[in-house]
Amino acid sequence: MPQVVAIFGAGSGLGTALARRFGKEGFRVALVARRAERLQAMAEELASEGIEAVAFPADLSDPANARPVVEAIREHFGRIDVVSYQPLPGGTAFIPATELDAARLAPLVNLFLLTPVEIAHAVLPEMTERGDGGFIVTGGFTAADPQPHISGIGPAMSAIRNFVYSLNGEVAGAGVYAGVSTLAALIKDSESYAAMSPEDLATVTGGVTGLHVLDPDELAETYWQLYTKRDRVEYRFPEINA
Repeated sequence: MPQVVAIFGAGSGLGTALARRFGKEGFRVALVARRAERLQAMAEELASEGIEAVAFPADLSDPANARPVVEAIREHFGRIDVVSYQPLPGGTAFIPATELDAARLAPLVNLFLLTPVEIAHAVLPEMTERGDGGFIVTGGFTAADPQPHISGIGPAMSAIRNFVYSLNGEVAGAGVYAGVSTLAALIKDSESYAAMSPEDLATVTGGVTGLHVLDPDELAETYWQLYTKRDRVEYRFPEINA
């Protein structure tokens, strides 16, 4: 039976690139995001390229939707081999730590921590039983490099980064890979790229990270290498020692 990659937060940038990269290897593709029409158009575009892709609309901001969409994917395809989780809605903004309270943090924790944790626990049993699988989360640089005035997303993403590190140590022996990609960059053609220019981001972050724009196809290749080589838990851009 052909393998299946489930892309949560599938969009026009990295999501589409991942679908093409894994599709090139014969994977069938499950696309998960909120907007049904856009998701269906993406599935049809991939189908025209010979990649079997199916849209599964779901609101990932509610952790209660995680397990039902996993079950829907499994019911359709029969299995899930790789999960990539990278939702970042256009317009998602940093919040200064002095302005952050529980009410503003809760939705970010739901989207960037609780939902992926629920997804992980929904897919891990079949992966460990099969002795193979992958779970990769995409996060932003503030998860690993906290800075003044740009909090909010970072606390939630740092928590899922912590979870992934622990998870990999627990499941690697069972043949399952868990990894995290931490990016100080915008991804070309993504919603975030369309909503915020590199110059806008440079203004917020002090002029460094806004200089970087990543090619989604090159990034998708990096994710493929993470999954297949399994030689590190985290990919950082820029590289820590670069």
